[in-house]
Amino acid sequence: MMRTHKKSLLAMALVTAMGLTGCSDGDDGKDGAPGEPGTPGTPGTPAGITVDTVASAADFVLTLAPADIVVVGSDDFSIKFTVTGKDSKGEAMPFTGLDKVALYVMNQAANETNTGAPILWQNNALANEFGSSMYCTPTGKATARGGAEVDACTLVEDEANPGTYMGTWEHEGNAPVVLADGDANNLFRVMVRTYNVVDANGVGISDKLLSTPVDFIPATGELAVSEKDSVSNAACIKCHSQMDGYAVTDIRIANIGAHHNYQKVENCVACHNPAYAGGEADPEKGWNANWNAMIHTLHAGHHLDLTGEAKEEFAEIGFPSELNECTTCHDNGSQWNDNVYAEACVSCHTDVNFETGEGHKGIVPESDAACSGCHSAGSLSPVLAHKVGVRAMATDSIEISVSNVSYTEDAQTVTIPEKESYGTIIPEHDEVHDEIVVTFDVSIDGAPVADGFEFTGFTKYDVMKTGWVDANGTYFGSASVNLSGVAASAGKLVVTQLDNYDLDGKSIAITPQFSVCADSEGALIECLDANGEAQYDVGYVAITMAPAYWNLANADGSDANISRFSDPARVTADEAKCNTCHTSLGIAKHYGDERFDQCVGCHNDTWGGSYHVQPEYKTDEVDADGNPIFKPIEGLNYNTRDLFAVAHRFHSGLWDDNRGFPAIHIDANMETKGYPAVATKCSACHKDGVELFAADGGLASGKRAIAVDSTATTFISPTAEACRTCHAHSDAAAMAHFKSNGAVVDGEPSSTANLPVESCATCHAEGKTYGIDKMHAGGAH
Repeated sequence: MMRTHKKSLLAMALVTAMGLTGCSDGDDGKDGAPGEPGTPGTPGTPAGITVDTVASAADFVLTLAPADIVVVGSDDFSIKFTVTGKDSKGEAMPFTGLDKVALYVMNQAANETNTGAPILWQNNALANEFGSSMYCTPTGKATARGGAEVDACTLVEDEANPGTYMGTWEHEGNAPVVLADGDANNLFRVMVRTYNVVDANGVGISDKLLSTPVDFIPATGELAVSEKDSVSNAACIKCHSQMDGYAVTDIRIANIGAHHNYQKVENCVACHNPAYAGGEADPEKGWNANWNAMIHTLHAGHHLDLTGEAKEEFAEIGFPSELNECTTCHDNGSQWNDNVYAEACVSCHTDVNFETGEGHKGIVPESDAACSGCHSAGSLSPVLAHKVGVRAMATDSIEISVSNVSYTEDAQTVTIPEKESYGTIIPEHDEVHDEIVVTFDVSIDGAPVADGFEFTGFTKYDVMKTGWVDANGTYFGSASVNLSGVAASAGKLVVTQLDNYDLDGKSIAITPQFSVCADSEGALIECLDANGEAQYDVGYVAITMAPAYWNLANADGSDANISRFSDPARVTADEAKCNTCHTSLGIAKHYGDERFDQCVGCHNDTWGGSYHVQPEYKTDEVDADGNPIFKPIEGLNYNTRDLFAVAHRFHSGLWDDNRGFPAIHIDANMETKGYPAVATKCSACHKDGVELFAADGGLASGKRAIAVDSTATTFISPTAEACRTCHAHSDAAAMAHFKSNGAVVDGEPSSTANLPVESCATCHAEGKTYGIDKMHAGGAH
């Protein structure tokens, strides 16, 4: 190579010499006159100031301004917008090369009839019998979803201003999104969907690229606020998760299954408006596509007797809060309470027929205008009729606390009568029992209960779980104390109970599993009337009581150990986040437990076993009554009831139908159905910024083992079990991975709770290449 290189240099030298000295036959001629300057070329776009790809949907921003939009009246249609995309450095640059967008335009106007909402949405294109939107392309033609070629607006990028686009209508008449007879003083909403955008590898962006809808008054060009948006996007993301990457002022819903996610309530009403209304009375359809009606039916689906398409689409959807808690969703004004009309009501009250009066006390209203006569105020107004907020009122009205505990070991010999237990006859026998005496202070609406008051008849569940807590904060289950049948004196209930407690000298926990019945105003009420019929309006209302910790080694209970579930530094989940979706944890669990440290009375790491050992999946088969058939997921078993394990399992669908149809379940394709949030978004339940792993590689909570039998004699590793309780990590390959990295797993438990720390944190701790914070970042999908 060196020799060749030198030859090349020599040849170049010879050619240069020839150019300087050779081929001359005398004096050179004089230079000719300069030619005329050529026509300047079109300036190119400087490199590096535009982009034509983005890494994610959030990096693509399309901006509309009211002054650049004509969608009402006799003027020719036009629209102008700008688009930016982030480059590899994360900087916003003009985005060039758009080849297809869809334009959605709607307006809201006063309802001049006596039927329906006072203000109605109207889609301009639907009003012009064109479809729900209009395409814009550089050619003025587009291929519709069915494959037919349709007229489109002509889309042109401004060469002098890359990333700026104009749309005009070059076909006969005006564009179909222009409402010629519309009122320019009404509110109009415009949004744009963009197609065919790819990332740097040429892969299409998975999420829809939607502009933030702009609401404005065409007559003035002023931005406006819709009067109809009574449900905010923030309300929806409480259950469905928020799309990552967008500005805090641009909240988008991450996980709506329909149409692969239109991200905002404002997007959905573009199609789900009165143009598509009706159908709930049709047994083959069974639902009304208008937004206000559809969203009620959809979220109540699991609780309604639906037919036709509605049953097929909505019947498996469960609502994690209480259906009567309207403000769980309606968080943006009082329209839902002020505007009463049949369409919204029958979408949830499907057993009401306003044409016959059935389900409506025989009342047949002449029109929706008559509804306000009964429902505009008073006890029949929506807010009172639905008892909105009553559960919270009832919970706040009753307070119970522990003021004293005494304990005597082997206090009394008790004769236990013959009984049957799980098919085995246990003969009559004597047992030596311990005695515990617990004094509870009880107040209702701030006043101590009167002498002689007792909870008998007022409670749905009246147990105070008693267990003990070791120095590490581990809870060990024991027995129960019941408050029913105990009369109050001087505002106190003194409960004396005998059992095999075995608590001498230990730090104990008294944990409520206690709920009461309340009337429509949140007041305590007996659960059953004189005929044994339920008379409460709200059941399973949790009482206000934190678990009490008492050291029996000290007369005053001082220096007691507390459960790690009562230590915020050792709890990585967030009760407040649970309640954004559930409203109250007492709704999610039927005992009325409001706090994690109440749940731990049963769901702890020392009480093994499970009532849902083998999870099931929903097959495509149905029984004779049309109900889905569930079958076991072969080879998969669980033997823990620890709180995190149960919570993970339930929310990932690893459950069974022993207690009825599970709203969250595994389908025949082994996919989770019914969980509303993004499955990988751990922050939906866990605290923000929390680290799950401790410095030694174990869990930050300090939990190092979980019992898998009722006698707490065999144990498994907690980190592996946490991963295995999500369906994505429950197969044999995952189990092999856990075992190879030091985990003691279900099926091969250890006889000691002193288990080695698993090596999971080596790869999966926060900040690692495969850290849980990266792998479960929770992007929309």
